[in-house]
Amino acid sequence: QVQLVESGGGLVQAGGSLRLSCAASGGTFSIVAMAWYRQGPGKQRELVARAFRGGSTNYSDSVKGRFTISRDNAKNTVSLQMNSLKPEDTAVYYCNVDKGMSGSYWGRGTQVTVSS
Repeated sequence: QVQLVESGGGLVQAGGSLRLSCAASGGTFSIVAMAWYRQGPGKQRELVARAFRGGSTNYSDSVKGRFTISRDNAKNTVSLQMNSLKPEDTAVYYCNVDKGMSGSYWGRGTQVTVSS
């Protein structure tokens, strides 16, 4: 069983920056990917950014060039640097760990609110 602890988030003005961090513990072997998802008001949860064990990353089109995901395989942590934030980035952000056939695990989420 993997436990995820998220930190960061909060309230920021449009154009500002925030950094989210997530630490995984317990059963962290064989992690395929670590990712951030978000769920805005009245919206479905969507992938924001994902970092694979080998180093490759992918981003949703809406955050490309503004957000950067970084992963430390040794420490089992993943961070999301969010720059040039927009009001439409307002959402609850969730950390996710994908262990392939061994399952997928979620953090409790952290609120990000961007004021205009």
